[in-house]
Amino acid sequence: MMILSEFVLIVSPSPATSPMIHDAIVLRRIGTASLIELRGPLCAGERSTGDIADPPGDSLCIYQQLGAGSRFSGNPEFCIHHGMFATVYSDLPYETAPLAADGFHLRILKVPAADLRPSQADLVKAGLGDLVPKPFREHSALVPLLASCFRDLKETDDASEPERARSLVQALAQLALIERGLIRPGSRVALHALRVGRLSLARRLIARNISRTALSPALVADLLGISVRHLHILFEATDISFAQTVTAERLAESRRLLIQSRQQSISDIALACGFNSIATFYRAFQAAHGMSPGEFRATQVEHGLQLQR
Repeated sequence: MMILSEFVLIVSPSPATSPMIHDAIVLRRIGTASLIELRGPLCAGERSTGDIADPPGDSLCIYQQLGAGSRFSGNPEFCIHHGMFATVYSDLPYETAPLAADGFHLRILKVPAADLRPSQADLVKAGLGDLVPKPFREHSALVPLLASCFRDLKETDDASEPERARSLVQALAQLALIERGLIRPGSRVALHALRVGRLSLARRLIARNISRTALSPALVADLLGISVRHLHILFEATDISFAQTVTAERLAESRRLLIQSRQQSISDIALACGFNSIATFYRAFQAAHGMSPGEFRATQVEHGLQLQR
């Protein structure tokens, strides 16, 4: 679904250019918030006073740079490169232009001020309108949390997990406002956002290191920059422990390999998924699926043959 009016609330084509916009907007609504992907050879864009007046956006916008980079002309002027983030209040004027010839590629989360939780109201009312375009600090500890939550939001199915999607939107907005100094880092709201972000990143770190037999709470806690006790508290809140999460991820990866890598031996798959022995792998797989890895692979092969007939 492509809605141009939503794009105009973010950035409008500069009247001095004649841009050709292809696949410019991929819009997904999450409550009253919007997740927008802008991709196309737009030469330049701006958010002018005229755009602000008709219609006003009254929103927090969080930009994630997916392409080579973009330049923002504001106060001050800055560039954001691949993987970087920037924030801005929607109803402030600015101009922007891509740094590369292939144009823009940005992901934008637009969160209306009215959609922010009541517990945040006193913290953001005084300063939201002063958020001129500004990048996240290059070495901010919040950047990996924001990136992980953005990926979670993109991968979350609104229909089956609406509460999770809305929670991620709130956490992303809160993390951005912590970065801009509108939420105190030690406040209850900030601590909640940090928990969501750290849990999201912890799960990704587990998936990223799943082949390591020595994948431990100490390793993940160290990568997150928190204590082991704090890491366990993050998982306790989900009713699924760290160890259970690791086992589930290893089993999920083993299922993928059993189906997609049919020439790979079961013992090699066990090793690739971080199990410390073949026996441990068989016990875990049997307990979870009621069959051995070999039986699972055979049923998948048979199922595939039936589909081809």
